[in-house]
Amino acid sequence: MNSDIENIVKTHFANEAVDGIKLTNGRLIITLQKDVADTTKEAAMKEQLLSLADVSKVSVIYTAEKKPTSLKPREEGWVVRNVKKIIAVASGKGGVGKSTTAVNLALALANQGKRVALFDADIYGPSVPTMLGYEGVRALSYDGKTFEPFEYMGIQSMSIGTFIAKDVPLIWRGSKACGAIEQLMTQVNWGEIDIMVIDMPPGTGDIQITLSQKLKLDGAVIVSTPQDIALIDAVKGVNMFKKVDVPILGIIENMSYYLCPKCGTRADIFGHAGAKVAAEEMKVPFLGEIPLHIDIRENADNGTPIVFAEPESRFTAVYEDIAAKVIAELD
Repeated sequence: MNSDIENIVKTHFANEAVDGIKLTNGRLIITLQKDVADTTKEAAMKEQLLSLADVSKVSVIYTAEKKPTSLKPREEGWVVRNVKKIIAVASGKGGVGKSTTAVNLALALANQGKRVALFDADIYGPSVPTMLGYEGVRALSYDGKTFEPFEYMGIQSMSIGTFIAKDVPLIWRGSKACGAIEQLMTQVNWGEIDIMVIDMPPGTGDIQITLSQKLKLDGAVIVSTPQDIALIDAVKGVNMFKKVDVPILGIIENMSYYLCPKCGTRADIFGHAGAKVAAEEMKVPFLGEIPLHIDIRENADNGTPIVFAEPESRFTAVYEDIAAKVIAELD
């Protein structure tokens, strides 16, 4: 490990235990035993670290055990302690940008003043660790029974992707997958959480039904593109949640239109407004349109979601508007 990196980290966080410092291909991940982010120290440290020739990106993860809270556990089904509301972000099919939407929605909810957790239930294709910048970092357990969530960008998160290599497929039947999700979700020390966002697997199978029934979800957000084939599956998703008595908070039309990054020209390459029409026909709220733009995709792939990386951008404004509507529906 570069001694300059270690010296800079320990200069700024001299009184805290540094759990780990990992540098891979210019990407530096620092793990600290600290339960609350010190944004001033963190910003100063990052500025120094990024001035080093071999560091192109810095992520800081806080892992200290949270103090006990007075909130009561949810009594129905699985017990997820200290979580007030749980919502699912789901899609009828894959490839519609559900995980990108879930991550940015969680960050936008936090920007609205909510204490937010993000749980990655997409067990066969977990992408939250990549999008939040802790890919390859193992979850910590101080007692051998419970895990500490990753605290990054102001939200708590957990994913099964942190326990397995990214190129290892999980060849599990539905019952085993559901058991793993229950164990992981209920054995995390979440702290006080106003809203937990669950990034669901695509489709309407065992995992979706089990989560809907065991967690007594407070609502579901359906993500679709404007394409007819995606909308058909989105309608199936809405109807599945209705059958298990989960309120539909609304539909989001992702990749609603293409914006050229150079000239700003708009093109409706997948059609347009299909999700809005579908929402009206099903009498569920339409939450908004998210454009197809390279900045949203690149930031998600780089572990710096657009809501965090560009808080003043027009794309962040779209996510925050959707977050405000979700809060209104929950209330």
